[in-house]
Amino acid sequence: MSKKDSRGLATSTSDAAALESYERAAMLTHGYFGNPIAVIDEALAAQPDFALGHCLKAAIAVMSSERAALPMLRDSVEAIERLGSGATDRERAHAAAGRAWLEGDFARSVRLYGEIALEHPLDLLALQTAHVGDFYLGESTMLRDRIAQALPCWSPEVPGFGFVLGMYAFGLEETALYSRAEDAGRRALDLNPRDPWAVHAVAHVLEMQGRIREGIDWLNSTSGDWAGDCGFAYHNWWHLALHHLELDEHERALELYDQAIHPRSTQVALELVDASALLWRLALRGVDVGDRWKQVADDWSQTAEGGFYAFNDVHGVMAYAATGRDADVARVVDILARRAGESDTNGTMSRDVGLPLARAIAALSQGDAAAAVECIVPMRTRAHRFGGSHAQRDIVHLTLLEAAHRAGRVRLERALASERTELKPTSPFNWKLTARALEAAGEAQAARTTLEHAAVRRRAQQRSAAA
Repeated sequence: MSKKDSRGLATSTSDAAALESYERAAMLTHGYFGNPIAVIDEALAAQPDFALGHCLKAAIAVMSSERAALPMLRDSVEAIERLGSGATDRERAHAAAGRAWLEGDFARSVRLYGEIALEHPLDLLALQTAHVGDFYLGESTMLRDRIAQALPCWSPEVPGFGFVLGMYAFGLEETALYSRAEDAGRRALDLNPRDPWAVHAVAHVLEMQGRIREGIDWLNSTSGDWAGDCGFAYHNWWHLALHHLELDEHERALELYDQAIHPRSTQVALELVDASALLWRLALRGVDVGDRWKQVADDWSQTAEGGFYAFNDVHGVMAYAATGRDADVARVVDILARRAGESDTNGTMSRDVGLPLARAIAALSQGDAAAAVECIVPMRTRAHRFGGSHAQRDIVHLTLLEAAHRAGRVRLERALASERTELKPTSPFNWKLTARALEAAGEAQAARTTLEHAAVRRRAQQRSAAA
C-alpha cells in the first residue's frame, strides 16, 4: 500500500525506507545542509522507480540555476515520465515543471511548481522550488505572495513550518515590509535556528535599513547555526562582507572573501556570483584586491555557463573584464546578444538587462565610462527582470554611479548619490558618495559639511547600538 509523507501527502511508494530517505534528504535541501543528493541516491539505488526521489533531484537541479545540472534534471524528469500512472498526479506535475525548466521556459516552470503548491500547499519541495524560482526571475511580489497563499494550511505542528516562515520573511523583505519581515524571520528561527534562509532574510532587512552594526552582530552571533556543512553559508558571509564595506573595512571584507566566500576554486555558479559581486564592489571603490580576480575568472571559464542564465553571465563578464580577458568578454557579450534575439525566459532577461549591463561593464573596464552610462541608464529601472535580490542588484546602481563619476556627468552623479542617501541615510558609504559628488560639482565646502554631518550621525548610531 502506498504511503503518505510526513505532511500527509500521498506518494506512489510503499517502501518505508525509501520514504524515510526522502524525508531526510528533503530536510537537508530545505536547510541547504549536507549532501541531499547522496542521501536520495541511496534510496534510488535500492528502488529506481521511487518517483518522489526523482522529484527531489529535479528540484535540486532547478534550484541550482546551472546548465551543468541539466543532465541530472533530464534523467530525473524522464524517470518520472516513464512511470506514467505508476506515479501520482503530484509527482507527474513535478516532472512537468522540471521539463519546462529543461526546455528553457523558466517562467512556465516556476508557474507549474507554484500550481503544485496551490493544489498541495503542504508540498514544501514544490513551494521552495517555486520560491527560489521567483527569486531567479526577479518576481519580488510572488516571493511574498506565493508563500502567503500557502500559510493558512501550515502551523507549528506541521514539520518544516519554520522554513515556510523563513521564505515568507524574505518575500516580505523584498517588498520593503521590513518590520514584518524581521518578525517573521525571527519567529522562523525560534522554531528552527538552523535555517540559513531565515537568517539571510533578517540580514537583508538589516542591510536595507542600514543597521550596519546590528547586521554584523546578527550574522556573527548566528553563524554557529548555519556556517558548518552548509551550501548557503558563503552567501551569508557575503552579506557580512557588505556590512564591512559600508564601514570602509576593506581588509575585513577581503578576509571574509578568502576564508568563506571564495576560499578555493569552484565551478558552482552561485558561489562565483558572490565572489565576482564582492570583488567588483571593491574595484569600484578603488581597492586593490591583488590577484584574486584571476582565480575567479579561471573558475568562470571552467563552468558550463554562457547563454543559460543572464544573471550568471554578467557576473562572469565582471571577472573577465577585471583581468583584461577581452576575448572572453567579447565571447559572452556575443552569446548574450544572440540570446537577446530569442523568445525564451533567458532571452528576455538577456535582452532587457543582461546584454546592456555586460556591455556597460566592458566599457567601464576599457575606460569608456560615458558608454557605460548610456548602456545602464535606460535599463536600470527594469534590472529586477534578470533576477536576484535588491541587495544583489545594487551592483547595477553602483556601477552606474561610478561610471557617471568617471565620465564627468556631475549632475547625474549628484542625483544618483542623493537617491541612495535619501533612501538609506544611515549608510556612511552613501554619504561619502554624496560628498564626492559635491566635490566633483565644485562644492567643496558642502562636501566637507556633508562628511562632518555623516560622522556625527555615525557616532550617534554607534552609541545607540552600544546602548
